[in-house]
Amino acid sequence: MKTLITTFFLSFFILTGFAQEKSRQQIKEEQKLAKQKVIDALVASKEYEFVADMAYPQGTRSISLTTNPNFLRFQKDTIHSEMPFFGRAFNIGYGGDGGLSFKGPIKDYSIKKGKKNYTIKASVRGNTDTYDIFLTIYFEGSANLSISSTNRNSISYRGVVDKLEEKK
Repeated sequence: MKTLITTFFLSFFILTGFAQEKSRQQIKEEQKLAKQKVIDALVASKEYEFVADMAYPQGTRSISLTTNPNFLRFQKDTIHSEMPFFGRAFNIGYGGDGGLSFKGPIKDYSIKKGKKNYTIKASVRGNTDTYDIFLTIYFEGSANLSISSTNRNSISYRGVVDKLEEKK
């Protein structure tokens, strides 16, 4: 009789312990929603940074950028870019800038929220060229960037979006 009662209580406590634990799927869903809230806040603030790990130039193979520092920063009303460029340039002076380096006020800024991502379009006038930026930010934090200009072939990048680091 004591064994039966002891078994009953042990099984009761074990079952209640398992009932309170969350499943892996529930934990993943909560993490996904938390990351989506972070991305929502970043896009709403207009202050975030894209860092690429791959470049996709037109007409050639992809290029790893893991050892090449790069960024595209959105800061309220300004975009600052220090992205590498691989491809064909049409009307650049001799010894011209090798990358997509520009900083200027944002023109024609638009945000569209989809089911799984944000699509951001913007234009920026640099010193010598006008750049059209097309950024797709997925809710888990990854992103795709495409930059086209009048003097160069367009180029695409894959990377991540994160908050801006405060300057020291």
